[in-house]
Amino acid sequence: MSNQSDPAVPSQCIELRSTVADDGTVTLAQQRGDVGPVGDDQVLVRVEAAPINPSDLGMLFAGGDVSTASAVDGALPAVAVTLSAGVVAAQAGRLGKPMPVGNEGGGTVVAAGSSAAAQALLGRVVGFLSGNAYAEYRVVNVSQCLAMTEGTNPSDAAAAFVNPLTALGMVETMKAEGHQALVHTVGASNLGLMLNRICNEDGVGLVNIVRKSEHVELLRGQGAQHVCDSSADSFIDDLANALRTTKATIAFDAIGGGELASTLLMCMERVASEADEFSRYGSDTHKQVYIYGGLDRGPTTLRRNFGMSWSVGGWLLTPFLAKIGQDAADRLRRRVADEITTTFASSYGMRLSLDDVVDPDKVKRYGLMATGDKALVTPHG
Repeated sequence: MSNQSDPAVPSQCIELRSTVADDGTVTLAQQRGDVGPVGDDQVLVRVEAAPINPSDLGMLFAGGDVSTASAVDGALPAVAVTLSAGVVAAQAGRLGKPMPVGNEGGGTVVAAGSSAAAQALLGRVVGFLSGNAYAEYRVVNVSQCLAMTEGTNPSDAAAAFVNPLTALGMVETMKAEGHQALVHTVGASNLGLMLNRICNEDGVGLVNIVRKSEHVELLRGQGAQHVCDSSADSFIDDLANALRTTKATIAFDAIGGGELASTLLMCMERVASEADEFSRYGSDTHKQVYIYGGLDRGPTTLRRNFGMSWSVGGWLLTPFLAKIGQDAADRLRRRVADEITTTFASSYGMRLSLDDVVDPDKVKRYGLMATGDKALVTPHG
């Protein structure tokens, strides 16, 4: 049973679903779905905002070429994107299945189940993690919600999980694995700016890597001490100098493809070897690169000029949270809620209605995930 505070809540709502077809397309379409029912430990959220994170694009368009976006005729608006044969083969598990989309969102709880935990959220603004946030209403378990302090705007609450907890998780991982400082690529992204603020507040050494000179100025203006522009001729020397100062031996890379991971390991090894006698096997300092994103879907190239003490692996938020346990995860979540408009504030370059999300011209823009042009979906306009 549920306690519904808003009698105007409809029995159905508009939601988005993504379907991969064996004809080499993926279609993102509006559909009508049932709003309820609401279970004892669940709440109904009127979704006010939901960000499009890089991790969402894989579900939205399955790695397709967004420049091919075209409108699809139907009862409700839809857009199709072309997929390569290899991508279709890799997506075999979701062929013909309309998949929910939208990792996280923010809104107001308009109905709540009978449990005390659910009732405590009634009327509150929450951030939530659900995997199906691109919709007008969503039923979620109370464990998927993060209650905000009174007066928080749902747009601020919308990005309370993926980027904030990922940024905090990077610092926690650095400490747990015995490193002194860390390196982060795409430093001018929303996540990168959050990480910079965390490191400034907590006294953690951070090397930010960006791809444009204007991003250097942006981060410098926010107190970053070490910013390296990968497009500059002096990048390798700048990176080595920053590593030498911070003693960073762990990096988190959102790019994935190309040689950046290899370059990070090479520079770490260059600095580590300066204090050691020559060894054909390189220094004893362990160097770690975690790939947590795939902005470049090409192969990851390693040139193996960084000794033998190194690792490259993947890092994902959900396994990290499971590893640290509920108490530690709750500690991180509470910090996010307390600092959602400061340390963990997000900015957006565009706001999209549910119609906009399936507009081909809008897809071609937000699908690029350009720094400073992040999209926020606002299902109620």
